[in-house]
Amino acid sequence: MEEKIEIMNLLQSKQVLEHELQSLVYGSVEVRENDSNKYIYVHYREDGVALTKYVGEYSEELYNLVLNNNIKAKEIKKQIRAINKNLKQLNYIEEELSEKVEQNIDFAKRHLVDTIYKQAILEGVVTTFADTENIIEGGKVNNMTSEDILKIVNLKHAWEFILNKNVILSNTNFALLCEINKIVEEGFYYSAGKIRSVPVTIGGTKWKPDLPIESVIKEELEEVLSRKVSDVDKSIGILLYTMKKQIFIDGNKRTAVIFCNHYLISKGKGIIAIPAELTEEFKDFLISYYEGKDEEQIKKFIKEKCYMKI
Repeated sequence: MEEKIEIMNLLQSKQVLEHELQSLVYGSVEVRENDSNKYIYVHYREDGVALTKYVGEYSEELYNLVLNNNIKAKEIKKQIRAINKNLKQLNYIEEELSEKVEQNIDFAKRHLVDTIYKQAILEGVVTTFADTENIIEGGKVNNMTSEDILKIVNLKHAWEFILNKNVILSNTNFALLCEINKIVEEGFYYSAGKIRSVPVTIGGTKWKPDLPIESVIKEELEEVLSRKVSDVDKSIGILLYTMKKQIFIDGNKRTAVIFCNHYLISKGKGIIAIPAELTEEFKDFLISYYEGKDEEQIKKFIKEKCYMKI
């Protein structure tokens, strides 16, 4: 039993390190000049393929950041190798994904821009599909606030995190929920990923959520996950529970959508995303649900209008 716990702790540490590595901009630095302006690019390899990424307009600060990231990436890779060595010594055999789950991951990746765009609109981010795509691909956009851009970048990182093989194989639990919120809210709150300790209000209603208690949330999540319903219905239950509980200081809807999709994708059953054109209708249903009304209506709405089967 102790060996199993040690393996799970090592795998969780590895997941966090891999996400940190993915979020870094690093590689062989190239400075290109065009019309008297300088631009920074990095060259790197991913799965054996040579790639180039635009970083931004040249500045000493940005240039040094990439150099420092190279040092940091080297250290993270060293830590990952050490974890892999420990896992091997513990005779850990990496579990393989089923073909159905692999297909679901590919499906989610193909719809990633669209899914993130829908989440951004739900959050009130002023963006277009084209701008969202440009941000995700590392390009530049105009007429968007740095805060809105960061929200989209964080959503990208959170989705990349849950679509990682080791993360998909892990349980949909409280620890994962907190890690998702930490990524979603990175750069906004120092308390990202931690249970809120202050009251919050919800726009459009006088209803107020209670202060969350970790032990209670774990028990209630376990109850939602143990319900004898279909995986799709269970995923919808996870989504609504997490949204209504308002566990974190901010980013609860974004966190809830990604969290419920981790469960759904791990079962190979598709993805859930609220269509941009139905955002206001969904919010109306959500307010009623918060107030203890129309639970079956919002579940039906999500299943019929927001669920995408492979």
